Amino acid sequence: MSKFDQPPPSEITSPATFERRREFIRLAAGAIASLGLPTAQAKEALAAKPAIAYSSTETPTPYAHVTGYNNFYEFGSDKEDPARHASALRTRPWSITLDGLVKRPRTMAIEDVQRLAAMEERVYRLRCVEGWSMVVPWIGFPLSVLLKQVEPMADAKYVSFESALQPDVMPGVRRKLLDWPYQEGLRLDEAMHPLALLVFGLYGEILPKQNGAPLRLAVPWKYGFKSTKSIVRIRFTDRQPNTSWVSAGPTEYGFYSNVNPEVDHPRWSQAKERRLGEFLKRPTLMFNGYAEQVGQLYAGMDLRRFF
Repeated sequence: MSKFDQPPPSEITSPATFERRREFIRLAAGAIASLGLPTAQAKEALAAKPAIAYSSTETPTPYAHVTGYNNFYEFGSDKEDPARHASALRTRPWSITLDGLVKRPRTMAIEDVQRLAAMEERVYRLRCVEGWSMVVPWIGFPLSVLLKQVEPMADAKYVSFESALQPDVMPGVRRKLLDWPYQEGLRLDEAMHPLALLVFGLYGEILPKQNGAPLRLAVPWKYGFKSTKSIVRIRFTDRQPNTSWVSAGPTEYGFYSNVNPEVDHPRWSQAKERRLGEFLKRPTLMFNGYAEQVGQLYAGMDLRRFF
C-alpha cells in the first residue's frame, strides 16, 4: 500500500454510521448554528466521512497534541496560549466576504458555507508542518468549491485571506509581533488545487477554536502559517498580496513557503522535522510528501528564489 492509498473503510467508520450521512447534514447544521459543543451523535456523524486518495496511512497525531499545542498568535506566542485563551473567540454570528476580481461578490453566513459543503466534505488524513509535523484527520472540502461560487475574473491571479480580529478577546494582538488582522495568500492555481482545503472539523469534532474555528485553510504542502485560521474575508487580486509573515520577516518567510528540505531558514536547517509527540527527527519530504500531487504547479520555477 502506498502512503497515499485510501485507508480501508474500517479505519474511518462502520457501515451503519456511514449510512447516516443525511442525518449528519441535519445534525451538523444544528450544531454549527449553536454556541455549544456538538452533540455526541453529531460528533459520531462528523467522523463518518469517507477518506480520499490523498489521505495518508500514517498514524494520526494524538488529539491532545493537535488541540493543545498550536500557533495562533492572536491568542499569544506560547504554544499553549491558544488552548488557554481561544475559548473567548466569538464564532456566532460569523460571515465570510468574497470580493475583489470576481463577477459575483458576496458575503456568506457560515451556515450557508456549511450547506454548500454538505455534499463535499470528507475526512482528509494529511501531514501538516508548523515548525513541527503532524498527521491530522481534517474534516473539510476543497477550497475551490467555495471560490467557484463567485466566478473569478480572467485577470484574477492571486487570492488573499484575512483572519478575524477581536482585540478584546485576543491578547496577542496587543503586541506588534505582526500586522493585524492576519493576512495570507495563495496563487489562484494553488487555491484551486483539490488538496487546498477549507476545514471545519477534526477528529470527528467541529473545529476547536484554538485550531481556527469556525473555518480555516489547510494547505498541507506548505508550512503551517499559510493555512489561515478563522477566516472572515477572501479577496481575489491580480497582484501578489502582502502577507503578515512576509511583512514581518521577508528574508525568513517567503510568499510560497512550500515545504522544501533544500532551502534552509536563515536560523535553522529545514532538512529534518520533528513529529509532534516524538523525540527523534525524521527527514523532511519535498512538498511535505505531496510532490506527486502539487509539483507541477511549480514546474520551471527557481524554488530557492521563490521560497
